[in-house]
Amino acid sequence: MEGVEHRTVEVNGIKMHVAEKGEGPVVLFLHGFPELWYSWRHQILALSSRGYRAVAPDLRGYGDTEAPVSISSYTGFHIVGDLIALIDLLGVDQVFLVAHDWGAIIGWYLCTFHPDRVKAYVCLSVPLLHRDPNIRTVDAMRAMYGDDYYICRFQKPGEMEAQMAEVGTEYVLKNILTTRKPGPPIFPKGEYGTGFNPDMPNSLPSWLTQDDLAYYVSKYEKTGFTGPLNYYRNMNLNWELTAPWSGGKIQVPVKFITGELDMVYTSLNMKEYIHGGGFKQDVPNLEEVIVQKNVAHFNNQEAAEEINNHIYDFIKKF
Repeated sequence: MEGVEHRTVEVNGIKMHVAEKGEGPVVLFLHGFPELWYSWRHQILALSSRGYRAVAPDLRGYGDTEAPVSISSYTGFHIVGDLIALIDLLGVDQVFLVAHDWGAIIGWYLCTFHPDRVKAYVCLSVPLLHRDPNIRTVDAMRAMYGDDYYICRFQKPGEMEAQMAEVGTEYVLKNILTTRKPGPPIFPKGEYGTGFNPDMPNSLPSWLTQDDLAYYVSKYEKTGFTGPLNYYRNMNLNWELTAPWSGGKIQVPVKFITGELDMVYTSLNMKEYIHGGGFKQDVPNLEEVIVQKNVAHFNNQEAAEEINNHIYDFIKKF
């Protein structure tokens, strides 16, 4: 990661760690769970070499960014507040947005609350989660998949942290990062157990080195998982707080990319929503949907070069 600059900045009342490289229009990268700025290592190098300023923060509660204690400090509004302050600090009016997993959810909130700050959005893995005004987000997931669906299991403060501690940080990170199991992740009762990935391999896939894993582990050993899990614990509150935007359209130009084995794409009726017209209805400027063959959830790492090219081909048009 030579030439990547690291700094800590004050945003929205917290200290945020930011990695950046390059000069030119800003591309803002938002990582997901259980990840860090480091998830974008390949994209940072690729985009900075093509005339862009790549900026990848550790989101609130992650890595070297501050982690407020209160659970309610992790709503979509807090995270978007951090990002607006960061964009202001970068001295630009608009950014190209690239986001994955929880970063993608935050990306949709950013495009909802402040579309004027986003030139175009390359969204990985998680499409807009269409707000059903009749049922809270987690309640709907529980009704669909039961109490052991991973997001339901993440709700109770401290419980999942204790279950993760039983198997250890390295096991949890390897278990999640290596999963290729499509469909909804359902946990074994009362324990983390095999978690996301009953078929966890002994060796790492070619796209994830021992050093990569060790970097994630070193950060999570320090921070624990509470900050990241608190995002899930605000899903119902986010549902309540976003009522004023219910039924609104996202006007930002969007390119959406997912792997065909992705656990999100293969659950929650996502395929129907993405390909059946619902997604395009909510996001009228959805320009392209790409489904990558034989690629799983962490497509920005697994299919890095392909993702780099998809990002560049889209943003260079603006």
